[in-house]
Amino acid sequence: MALPELEVVLVHRWCDQRVPERAQHQVRLECHVADRHLTIVERRAPWREDFGPEWTSLPVARLRYTAKDGTWTLYWRDRNLRFHLYDKVGPSRTTEDLLDEIDRDPTHIFWG
Repeated sequence: MALPELEVVLVHRWCDQRVPERAQHQVRLECHVADRHLTIVERRAPWREDFGPEWTSLPVARLRYTAKDGTWTLYWRDRNLRFHLYDKVGPSRTTEDLLDEIDRDPTHIFWG
């Protein structure tokens, strides 16, 4: 099953625009694409030599697509890196509504 291409592009663009260019040497947002979902991942530059030269990755949210009804559902990540249904906004036919909710983050569950 393929994800709607337009929605994938929209989420990639949202990630690219979320972090100002002047800060992208320290932090980035990326969209990882899987068969049935998109995962928004925060990437941070190495900040301690003993941690190595690799950027660290931490999932922020997941947008799951249901082809049967053509809707997207938002999930949040817990401290054990498990995803749970975010019940403050319902399924949507577009990722835009869900990205707006992540931006607003009224419960402080995505950005802390």
